[in-house]
Amino acid sequence: MKQSRPKYLNLTEIKLPMPGLVSILHRVSGVGLYLVGIPLALWMLQTSLASEAGYASVAAIAGSGFVKLVLLGLLWAFLHHLCAGIRFLALDLHMGDELQRARSTSAAVLVVSLVLTVILGAKLW
Repeated sequence: MKQSRPKYLNLTEIKLPMPGLVSILHRVSGVGLYLVGIPLALWMLQTSLASEAGYASVAAIAGSGFVKLVLLGLLWAFLHHLCAGIRFLALDLHMGDELQRARSTSAAVLVVSLVLTVILGAKLW
């Protein structure tokens, strides 16, 4: 009797399908929003509402290039999380759970979230 040995999985060679990538990015964006976005937004709101000097300091900090990139990343995380969440709600209602539809909606989530990030980022930059 031949025993099957555990298979070595080379993670760099595994090709992740598009719906899997959207699912992982949905989780990553949620963690990023929870750990970075909420505390940063609450700190900025509290500091800017405390006094005029606080508002000026938040405006100066938000004007730096690095912070703008962080805020742009958080904007993408929010928009991706929103679009993917809508997609997952539709999948829970058995809308678009066929293979081809699932692939096209996952590609649409990536495209729509990136396009909305570019549009809103350009307006806010």
